Amino acid sequence: MRTSLKNAEVTVSDPTSPPGVRETVEAVIADVRSLGDEAVRAYSEKFDNWSPESFRLSQEQIDAAIARLPEQTVEDIKTVQRNVERFAQLQLQSLSEFEAEVEPGVILGQKNIPIDAVGAYVPGGRYPLLASAHMTIVTAKVAGVRRVAAATPAAGGVIPDASVAAMHFAGADEIYLLGGVQAVAALAVGTETIAPVDFLAGPGNAYVAEAKRQLFGEVGIDLFAGPTEVLIVADESADPFLVAVDLLSQAEHGPDSPAILVTTSKDLGQQVLKEIDSQLVGLSTRAVAEAAWRDHGQVILVDDLTEAYAVADEFASEHVQILTKNPREALDRMVNYGALFLGENTCVSFGDKVIGTNHVLPTRHAARYTGGLWVGKYIKTVTYQEVTTTTASAELGELLGRAARAENFEGHARSGDIRAARAAGQKPAWAS
Repeated sequence: MRTSLKNAEVTVSDPTSPPGVRETVEAVIADVRSLGDEAVRAYSEKFDNWSPESFRLSQEQIDAAIARLPEQTVEDIKTVQRNVERFAQLQLQSLSEFEAEVEPGVILGQKNIPIDAVGAYVPGGRYPLLASAHMTIVTAKVAGVRRVAAATPAAGGVIPDASVAAMHFAGADEIYLLGGVQAVAALAVGTETIAPVDFLAGPGNAYVAEAKRQLFGEVGIDLFAGPTEVLIVADESADPFLVAVDLLSQAEHGPDSPAILVTTSKDLGQQVLKEIDSQLVGLSTRAVAEAAWRDHGQVILVDDLTEAYAVADEFASEHVQILTKNPREALDRMVNYGALFLGENTCVSFGDKVIGTNHVLPTRHAARYTGGLWVGKYIKTVTYQEVTTTTASAELGELLGRAARAENFEGHARSGDIRAARAAGQKPAWAS
């Protein structure tokens, strides 16, 4: 039986569309659609105080941004991107094409074709998310995407050198200093100077998320993303200090980020509550993390790990961290999560920033039906068919005639009839 040692103070009923967001986004998309670059420039100047001659960076500007960075930062970006590339390559290897003669004269096959053009959005604002460049652009290039157009805001008119470097080294073919809804809309619908893409990837604030939602269908998207989530499953063997650190590491993403502990130990839960209060005092991002913990943090006490895994599956959290005596047990016991982090040597922040798995993951219970961004999201798995003998064509034609007429599709049935009749050197009765 579960009991609560700490409840969330706030319940978000419709996190995808806060008041006014939907209408604002609709207006911006409509303006970009009708006015193109003129609208993009007006909104960029309004929201980011940024209106350069060209939003697209030249190679000289990219080189200058990289030159302004410490050498260690550049090397770290390259190292992380190698990790992301390595994992994406392993994923690509798991995707196979095939062709099989399933019956004499009937050949069926499957091909994997990369999406042609992708727009990658790299957030700025409170945190310049370099890792989003790695996750969206590197993975797309491993998949074989021909053109990746990347965008990131120049908030306050300041060029984000590290983000520019990350997008460049990741393999972006075009880099635009452009943020918010205007960037997402420009990439999706196109303007005089920005060619449209087929697919949008990358996280963002509520406005960016709503823009992707409204543009979905016109273009593909990776996920309907909400606030970052973490859920930790812990037993009595877990270190309360470490648990508190890891909960707060994710709470600092935003004031609406849920951080949840599910534990079999009341003593651990109480110690974690004390540790969080203590650690918040010296945390530079306290204003954000404290609000998230106060409003959305939970500590849930359960009888055993079987119940803990069941509770965790109900939440279907974006990140699930397992701090138990036998963490790998969760691989067999859990089914709903964006990504699992097993054991005290592993933290969610590794996945966020450096380890190589993709950090664009499902939120708001979407892990019940989807995984996160991966190389396969950038690939269209398509099929083909070939019937090579008249005998096989006749057999399928007769079957089609019967099956289609059972559904009142006469035109479909005639496509089968003609093939069956030709194999016998005849004409269908309806063709006489």
